[in-house]
Amino acid sequence: MPFESREQLRVLIANERDDRLDLTTRIVASLGHIVIARSLDVAQVAATTAETRPDVALVGLGESPDHALELISRIVQEAACPVIALLQVDDPHFVGEAAKRGIFAYISHSESDELQSALDIVLRRFAEFQSLEGAFGRRAVIERAKGVLMERHAVGEQEAFEILRGHSRSSGRKLVDLAEAVVDSHLLLPATRPGDE
Repeated sequence: MPFESREQLRVLIANERDDRLDLTTRIVASLGHIVIARSLDVAQVAATTAETRPDVALVGLGESPDHALELISRIVQEAACPVIALLQVDDPHFVGEAAKRGIFAYISHSESDELQSALDIVLRRFAEFQSLEGAFGRRAVIERAKGVLMERHAVGEQEAFEILRGHSRSSGRKLVDLAEAVVDSHLLLPATRPGDE
């Protein structure tokens, strides 16, 4: 697919080596993407990531694997974007440590076609991850709301769900929105005492 038809991405590049920053910047620009930030320093990359909200971050393995791993950790903590590790040579130990810190992919060559392919795959997987994470969050809210209804109405799990679903249908509200309202309002209600009905 020619890059003209691809979405233009906002890319953060982090590496402790200036020469690698320059090379990666040229490759990213040649693919039609925008380099929104370049960084060498761990403290700097955390603040920059929080401010610029990149679509993707590229972290190069420079002189120190520990430095690159700290960059990855900071970006993953600060940004809602995937991280790709860039290696000059294959390094399974580094890749394993980077995976523990949250990278979505790595590439071991500085070729534009390989980088663009990695970007395409990573962004698709990251979107799936966010969707799945959202589904788990929605399920957790519904489960909490069922718990509230079970306690308040002294009913079983299935009956609590039917109460939620029935009210969702009759009110025209989404089930998860209704569940959030139940959970939120539960915090404002007084605790029930034995014998209260």
